[in-house]
Amino acid sequence: MQGQQTLLHESDRPHWEHFNKQTHMGIRGIGATPEKAFEQAARALTAFITDLECVEPKETITISCQAPDRGLLLVDWLNAVVYKMLVNHMVFCEFEIQLSGHCLNAVVRGERLDRSKHHPAVRVKGVNYKDLSVTKDPAGYWVSQCGIDIEACKTGSSTFDLYLD
Repeated sequence: MQGQQTLLHESDRPHWEHFNKQTHMGIRGIGATPEKAFEQAARALTAFITDLECVEPKETITISCQAPDRGLLLVDWLNAVVYKMLVNHMVFCEFEIQLSGHCLNAVVRGERLDRSKHHPAVRVKGVNYKDLSVTKDPAGYWVSQCGIDIEACKTGSSTFDLYLD
């Protein structure tokens, strides 16, 4: 899987992780604020598809969503990112979130997906409620995590054509 990395939690900077359970995979965003944790979870989502270093912030899109609690808001946010990737044929690399209660407004930046540049590893079908949590850990970091539904991309097949022109 391209872009996969696990950074040490002791880092003072926000970071993301992929985790693998026996029955599913997941993403985790860690940051000093809930906003930073949500932004990092979105980076983890994109990193399932491609190496984030290959994505340039050429185009800007806005996303807004709301939910009755932070956990459901995380799932709605990440599924909105997946939706925007699909309908705009894009991958994203930068995420700026503002939270007000359980309302989220975001500006995301990225570029059109180019198979030869981004070498998509999987198609993200969406995120789910497995291992869903948004909590503050004992070190004072916010941790947002959930499960992810993916399928492998096959070169030369229509499996990933939803992302292409």
